[in-house]
Amino acid sequence: MAVVIEREEWEIPSSAYYLLFLSCFASLFSFPFFSTRSSPFSLHSFDHAQALSFLRFQRGLLLVYSLASVTGSLQMIYGEVEFMRFGLSRDQIALIFSVVPAVSLFVGSFAGIFSDIKGPRKACLLYCMLHLFAGMLKCVNWLPFVWIASAFVAIASSLFSFCFETWMVTEHEKQGHRKDLLTDTFWRMTFFESISLLGSQVLANLLTTDAEGGTPLPFALAAILAILGFLYIKRKWSRSQDALAIWSYQKSFSSHVLRDKKIWALGWAQASIHFSTSIFWLLWAPSILADGRDVQLSRLYPLFIGSRVLGSTVFPWFYDTSSPYYSQNSLTSAFAIAGLALSMIAYDYQEIGALLMLFCIFHACVGFILPSLATLRTMYMPNEVRGGMISMSMGPANAAILLVMLAGAYHKAIVNSAIMAVSAFALLTSCGCVHMLKRSKKHQSWHDL
Repeated sequence: MAVVIEREEWEIPSSAYYLLFLSCFASLFSFPFFSTRSSPFSLHSFDHAQALSFLRFQRGLLLVYSLASVTGSLQMIYGEVEFMRFGLSRDQIALIFSVVPAVSLFVGSFAGIFSDIKGPRKACLLYCMLHLFAGMLKCVNWLPFVWIASAFVAIASSLFSFCFETWMVTEHEKQGHRKDLLTDTFWRMTFFESISLLGSQVLANLLTTDAEGGTPLPFALAAILAILGFLYIKRKWSRSQDALAIWSYQKSFSSHVLRDKKIWALGWAQASIHFSTSIFWLLWAPSILADGRDVQLSRLYPLFIGSRVLGSTVFPWFYDTSSPYYSQNSLTSAFAIAGLALSMIAYDYQEIGALLMLFCIFHACVGFILPSLATLRTMYMPNEVRGGMISMSMGPANAAILLVMLAGAYHKAIVNSAIMAVSAFALLTSCGCVHMLKRSKKHQSWHDL
């Protein structure tokens, strides 16, 4: 007599989506009613010409930034399924996935220096070209080409972390906009990037007809969007920065980055958030499926990205001095909350509902931390070394991710809870780094600039 084992399926309440949407909507549209008309996040203190000039600049930036975000997301739509259709085992896939942090470590760590010396415009054009080549190679549907395309995507991801931000600050200063409005653009970049990630998932679902990941349409669309982004940058983006001499850049980088303890602390905070976010995307599905119940993982992704959207909309509430919730300790608190959330996951098993809540809290903190770190970078270092500082700070994080992929995913020598605990520890130590920055005698607020 055969025994039938029924598996229970866990379903997320539909009310969770509505609650998250309403929270984002309320945070985004109620803020102007709680801030003063002289708020640096408001354009009421501008004259009409200044307001139009800044809005035109900001909207153009957000357009090309969103386009680049969708392009990058479409390249990674299939994940490991992209390689499973070639008949590879999970151990082989883990080894192939190790190429991404390896390329990011040995090539991406120096991409920021290229951007600083040659200019962010060329770095952004290179980003589009890499995604164009990657999309074309993946459409061929041959394993060696897919492997090469993954390396291209890894380099492009490293470029994305700094090239558009560096260009934005360069153009912002060139056009003479108020420096405090940089903060407004920073959180909007995180907001639109998160929205673009959701949009790319919708596009991929519409284009994908093969559950095995054999449909190249998302990659073809990514290549087309890369061409559009390339043409937009070439036509609308002026050559705003001349190439720097290598000796001059080396001197500036040494004095402003290598010899400044504040930048080392800021770099550690950047590395910790990059490492913990990467570890989350590696471990979130195994953590939830360990419960033993069936879960539709595709329905959880919008909650994570939506939480990141919420975190970005909360940002001006704590960084605008006219807000009733303004606090100089908000970034320290965000790192602490994110670290504690991952600590609870690493310490003991959690029920799916609790896990989901902790993951959403973590992503909300990420949405808040990213524009906060961009703000601190503008406060503490010149823009001419921004790309090099960001890419070099990613080096330790990429090295740790490579170690996790080889020792954890391939050799099975590190358990998932230990990896999650290291991520939590990195975030908690970043609290001390941010606290040190706040107590620095050279700390400045936007109103002192």
